[in-house]
Amino acid sequence: MIVKQTPLKDCFVIEPNVFKDERGSFFESFNHNAFKENTGLDIEFVQDNQSISKYGTIRGLHFQTGESAQAKLIRVAKGKVLDVVVDMRPDSETYLKQFGYVLTGENNHQLFVPRGFAHGFACLSEDVIFIYKCDNYYHKASESGILFNDETLNIDWQIPKDEQIISEKDQNLPTLKSYLNS
Repeated sequence: MIVKQTPLKDCFVIEPNVFKDERGSFFESFNHNAFKENTGLDIEFVQDNQSISKYGTIRGLHFQTGESAQAKLIRVAKGKVLDVVVDMRPDSETYLKQFGYVLTGENNHQLFVPRGFAHGFACLSEDVIFIYKCDNYYHKASESGILFNDETLNIDWQIPKDEQIISEKDQNLPTLKSYLNS
């Protein structure tokens, strides 16, 4: 496995060793010991989630607050997404900075997102199977988020506006400025 530090503190891109032959391919999607050795983080994942989306779908920017904050290990089993994270940790040297990375079912790369980050993704292929591990259980009362098209963040989701599919819930998330002033 190759682990690369992103421009955001504690956020990593992980490239697994993929073994290919005439039958197809194999890779280890998670190994606790290898993860700990390569990142220095001793994370215990307790929940796996999967979503299936179609082209144009934008999900996010989501996060959980307080004791229910979640670190995530994200990958795409099928398709292609633009995955975007924003460091929401006030004490971080990369506070309010963002990072985007393309994850595909072909490159098998993963993104480790630490607690305290907002997260979202845009589906850039016809169909997407999106899988992620969490180190804390979902807690509805702790969910929060930032508006996907916040003017301050100015994220290019790589999907034309007239083709974007966004849930009503995500369309009603606060702007970054509103969230920070609440």
